[in-house]
Amino acid sequence: MKKIFILGMMMAILLLAGCGQEKEDNKSEAGKEQDKEKVTLKVASLIPPMTEILELVEPTLAEEGIELEMVVLGDNVQPNTALANKEVDANFFQHVPYMEEFNRSNDAELVPIKPIYFANYGVYSKKYQSMDELAEGSVVAIANDLSNIDRSLALLAQHEVITLKEKTGTYYTQADIVENPKNLTFEEVDLLMLARMYDDADAVVMTPAYAAPLGLTPKSDALLTEGTDNDFAITLIARKDNADSEPIQKLAEAMTSQEVSEFLEENYDETAIPAF
Repeated sequence: MKKIFILGMMMAILLLAGCGQEKEDNKSEAGKEQDKEKVTLKVASLIPPMTEILELVEPTLAEEGIELEMVVLGDNVQPNTALANKEVDANFFQHVPYMEEFNRSNDAELVPIKPIYFANYGVYSKKYQSMDELAEGSVVAIANDLSNIDRSLALLAQHEVITLKEKTGTYYTQADIVENPKNLTFEEVDLLMLARMYDDADAVVMTPAYAAPLGLTPKSDALLTEGTDNDFAITLIARKDNADSEPIQKLAEAMTSQEVSEFLEENYDETAIPAF
């Protein structure tokens, strides 16, 4: 009887030990599964409100097991280069025509995911209150990349400051100007230099992101504005190989939420108009 009791006790101890080990194994597996599900998503960007939108959606993505890592770069070339080289997973700073020009020039396969907002392009001048006041031969600064040369000239043509011939190529260039009544001189400069040209040029064509540090807004200060009837919405961009991945799609979903729309409307009014 004593032997049977001891044997029973030993079996109970072994059974409890097994259960404890099983629980530990289950916890370990659960931890591994949790680590496995957590994803880090690197997104390159430049300036507000782009960076602010990414910061805004970070908690939403964390709930989905996605850790958003924002990489703030210093110029408008690095974000595309980093994305093409797979140093980041996506970028958020540009419109689709700019992306397409990068693809053509670099044999890259970047693709648009979702348009987020229209940055209302405008013409600004420190010297003049209207385009009619611009003197003969005035200097107008515009961005020097092909897509933004096209955009700047199209804006001026939209308001009949110049006349462009029918577009036959991908982009308008200065060679397409057929009428320029005031003989305006267009000085092409790097996108990030536009704000500095505000003091030197007679007028500057730029987005609100570069006008804002000067205390300028399209609604109050622009001589002319572009509106939303165009293809130049600031867009979330990824690569062809990861465009359909769940983290990228979750990011796009978060960036086109009601929360983001309200943020833009409350903080940027018509300078950053939701595109969704």
